[in-house]
Amino acid sequence: MPFKLASIKFYPWFILLSAILLTSGCASVPGPPEEHDPFESYNRAIYKFNKTVDDAAIRPVAQAYADYTPDFMQIGVSNFFSNLADVVVLMNDLLQFKIEQAGSDFYRIVVNSTLGVFGLFDPATHVGLPKHREDFGQTLAVWGVPDGPYFMIPFIGPSTVRDTSGFVVDIYTHPLFYTLVTDDTVAWGLVGLAYIDKRAELLGATRVLDEAALDPYIFMREAYLQHRRNLIYDGNPPMDYEEEFNDNPDDIDLELELEMEIELNLDKPKMNNTTPSVK
Repeated sequence: MPFKLASIKFYPWFILLSAILLTSGCASVPGPPEEHDPFESYNRAIYKFNKTVDDAAIRPVAQAYADYTPDFMQIGVSNFFSNLADVVVLMNDLLQFKIEQAGSDFYRIVVNSTLGVFGLFDPATHVGLPKHREDFGQTLAVWGVPDGPYFMIPFIGPSTVRDTSGFVVDIYTHPLFYTLVTDDTVAWGLVGLAYIDKRAELLGATRVLDEAALDPYIFMREAYLQHRRNLIYDGNPPMDYEEEFNDNPDDIDLELELEMEIELNLDKPKMNNTTPSVK
């Protein structure tokens, strides 16, 4: 098989099995369930589990990575994995019939993979080829598939049933799945580095979440659904959408700040990343 890290294939099935087992063992939440969160008992259990693991291990490692790794190395790592992810973006551009954007993303991959030294630098942004964010969950939405219930993924975080299905497809179509690296230790090391790098980028969003006046679980759920809606509609969601937790002005401000933190860290071009000069 093209990818020696074969065990990653079983992670999507692990997600589904975890959902079945943990749902059957979760205590119920008092009161009628939210229309978009009928699995709230399971979701809260996974939210608590994820937070415990994050607080104990993942967040401290990500913080140390952000504090002690030189900026130029963090930028290079982020650019490298962003360039690989652009392959998934390109596939979904085509599936959504965004032909002009697909052309831009194709040339972005070519430029960053060559002049950018396998994606370590991001010259494409500086020549007018911006970073886009598309995934198969958004593609399913464009095709008319409803989002389905809110769903927390172990070790990953908030999602929906539709986005979880899209996440599985994104795993199978990511270039890292078909990497030429044949050593399992190295391959898993790349997966771990990508995970920690992304977690480090979201440390600011975590700070905003920690300041939430509402139940942090509810705050994360509503902020995630709003963020995904903005992505699906390319930043222009219908005006008839109403956030259900906007009764508190403080929470409105925090949600906007969280949205800005996510957008800035996931979509921003990496600065100080010019290509090496050719003499």
